[in-house]
Amino acid sequence: MPKITFMGAGSSVFAKNILGDSMLSPALHDAHIALYDVNSRRLRESRRMLQFLNKNVNKGRTRITAHLGKANRRAALKDANYVVNAIQVGGYEPSTVIDFAIPKKYGLRQTIADTIGIGGIFRVLRTAPVMMAFANDMEKVCPDAWFLNYTNPMCAVTGALLRGTSIRTVGLCHSVQSCATGLLNRVGMLDEVENLQWEIAGINHQAWLLEITDGGRDLYPEIKKRAAAMNREARKKGAAKHTDMVRFEMMRHFGYYLTESSEHSAEYMPYWIKSTYPELIEEFNIPLDEYPRRCVNQIQRWKERSHEMVNNKRLSHDQTHEYGSYIMEAMETDVPFRIGGNILNDGGYITNLPRNAVVEIACLVDKNGVQGTYVGDLPEQCAALNRTNINTQLLTLEAVFNHSKESVYQAAMLDPHTSSELSLDDIRKMCDEMIRAHEMESFFKKGKAFRMPRMWNA
Repeated sequence: MPKITFMGAGSSVFAKNILGDSMLSPALHDAHIALYDVNSRRLRESRRMLQFLNKNVNKGRTRITAHLGKANRRAALKDANYVVNAIQVGGYEPSTVIDFAIPKKYGLRQTIADTIGIGGIFRVLRTAPVMMAFANDMEKVCPDAWFLNYTNPMCAVTGALLRGTSIRTVGLCHSVQSCATGLLNRVGMLDEVENLQWEIAGINHQAWLLEITDGGRDLYPEIKKRAAAMNREARKKGAAKHTDMVRFEMMRHFGYYLTESSEHSAEYMPYWIKSTYPELIEEFNIPLDEYPRRCVNQIQRWKERSHEMVNNKRLSHDQTHEYGSYIMEAMETDVPFRIGGNILNDGGYITNLPRNAVVEIACLVDKNGVQGTYVGDLPEQCAALNRTNINTQLLTLEAVFNHSKESVYQAAMLDPHTSSELSLDDIRKMCDEMIRAHEMESFFKKGKAFRMPRMWNA
C-alpha cells in the first residue's frame, strides 16, 4: 500500500484532482493519503471532501489522515512513497500584493509575477527555503520518496531541491500537455488533424514547440500563415483582440511557438511591457496586474463553491489529465508513461543550455523513476532566449544557497524585463524595499541563524 503525502492540501480543488485521480487508479486506490497544511480550516475542508470522494468513487479503500502545521510535518511525510507539493508561501496577502505593489512604485509593471521578473525572484526567495525544509525532513523520514512539485517558480524551486538536497524530484506543469492542441484550436486546424505528433523542449513556461506534424506532414507552414493573418487583423485599431497575440508575434520573429500563455510570456522578455512604448499593452492585449485579479476572483469563487464541494455527500470525480496519478501508477506498475517533466540538465539533455539549469523535456516514467530523453541543441535563437531567463533563475538560487543579497541584486539586474526598464540604482533600492516588506532581512545576515518569518508559515 503506497503512501501519498499532499503538501498544501488546503488547495482543495487541486487536491481533489490529483487525489481523486489516484482513487480511480487500481494501483493507488488503497493508498494511505496524508494531507498536510498550515491552515486548519482549509485542511479540515479538504479532508471532509476527500472522505466523501473516497466513499463514492473508491468504496472507502483509501486511508486519509490530516496533519496540521510544522510540528506534524514529519508525521505527514514519514514513510511516504510520493510527496505531491502544491504550496504557495505567503499567499495572496501579503506576499503577492507586495510583489506587485512595490515594483509598480518604481514604474515596473507585471502580469503574473510567478516565474521570473522581480515577482518571480522574490517568490523563489520565500518558497525555496520552505521546500528545502520539506526535503530535509524527507531525507530523515522518507529518503526514497519521489517529490512531485507543482509549485512555481518551477525551474528555480525544482532546481533548489535537485541541487541542494538528495530528494528525487520532478517538476510538473500543465502548459506542455495542452500546447499543441491549443495552438491548432486557436488557428482553426484541430479538426483537420488525424495523427498529431509533436516535440517540445526548453525551460518551464518558455519551452518551444519544435515540431508539429500530422502523419509526418509539417503543420508549421500553415500554422504560421494563419497566425500571422490573425495578428495582422487583431493589431488594427479598434479590432477584436485574441489571447495569443504575444505568442504569435514571438513565433513570427523566433520561428517557434512558446508553450506558455501570452500573459506569462509578456513579462519574460524585454519587448512588451515598456514605458517608452505604452501602446503595446493595448495593441497586443497584455493584461497588466492579471494575477492579483485572478487571486481575488478565485477567493470569491471558493467562497461561493466551497459549501457545495466540501459538504456534498454525493461528490464524484472524473479522471483528469494531471500527470500526478499517472506518474505514481507508472512507478507502481512498471507500465511506462511519457510526461513533459522538469529535471536537471546534468545529463546534457539540451546540449546548448547550462547543465545546472532545470529543463522541460519529454521524460519516461516507470519503476526506475523519471528518465529524461535526449534533445540535443535547440535552435540557437530559442536557446539564447532561454538563457536570458536561466541567468536570472541561477543567480536567484545563488542568493538562496549562499544567503547573498548581492545575488538578489544581480538576478534582478539580469532579468530581461527589469533591466529594460530600471537603472542599476533603482533595482537595488527596489530589491531592498521588497526584502524589508517580505521580512527577509535575517535571511541575508551572515553568521546568524535564520528563522523563517511567520508570513512564510509552511
